[in-house]
Amino acid sequence: MSATKLLLVIPLTAALAYISLVGLTYLSQRAILYPGASTAPPPEHATWGENVYIRTRDGETLHGLYSQGKPGQPSVLFFLGNADRVSNYGFLARALAARGIGLLAISYRGYPGSTGTPSEDGLLTDGIAAFDWLSTRAGDEIAVLGQSLGSGVAVNTAGERPAFAVILVSAFQSVLSLAQTHYPFFPVALLIKDPFRSDLRIAKLSQPKLFIHGRRDTIIPLSSGEALYHIAPEPKQMLVYDGSGHNDLWEVRMIDDIVRFLESPKRGVPRLSP
Repeated sequence: MSATKLLLVIPLTAALAYISLVGLTYLSQRAILYPGASTAPPPEHATWGENVYIRTRDGETLHGLYSQGKPGQPSVLFFLGNADRVSNYGFLARALAARGIGLLAISYRGYPGSTGTPSEDGLLTDGIAAFDWLSTRAGDEIAVLGQSLGSGVAVNTAGERPAFAVILVSAFQSVLSLAQTHYPFFPVALLIKDPFRSDLRIAKLSQPKLFIHGRRDTIIPLSSGEALYHIAPEPKQMLVYDGSGHNDLWEVRMIDDIVRFLESPKRGVPRLSP
């Protein structure tokens, strides 16, 4: 092959490889964003609380686990991370139940026990359906707790429904901004299907807000959580756990911080110690 042809072939091959990689990423992005999606059936026996089934306004059925709180005590609506399972949170249900606080954790559409296919619009619809279901059983005292991907669902839900408090664990400014960070050579803004723009939604949240983040988080960097915190309206507080990353936040300290926040006088933001 002549030098002239080689000079043409190399950039053309590189361009085709780049286009192929962009196309593959575009087609597989939901598999990347929702790795926990599965057609597995719901557990026959609940690992904690009771199995519940919630109908969404667009006809899907969500599986959840529910531990009812004591009369006069609040309940927590928990939105999990993208690869998590509701069955993993018996420890949280028991810790909250010791204080009389209820817990509902839902399996998003397309996740084990739930029908449908995950998408941003779908998950946001799931959040509203879960809140409405819980409000018929727990009354008005519902706090919304979202971790990682669930923080995006929590922000939207609290903006559309009267949650009395919001807890955001490992929250992101948006999935769009995270994707731009992790895939800097792709035209992410043109390709992304589910941007989860919490940065555009959080202005609606007038409730007390508690942000919790691990300083060593490499999946959702602390800078992303801090960016969302800074644009969130008062009242708010942020706790940064120096020794924690993304998947090792749940410990006695964090549960205690959450319980103190939920039990704080007049539902304000307590000055918790980082």
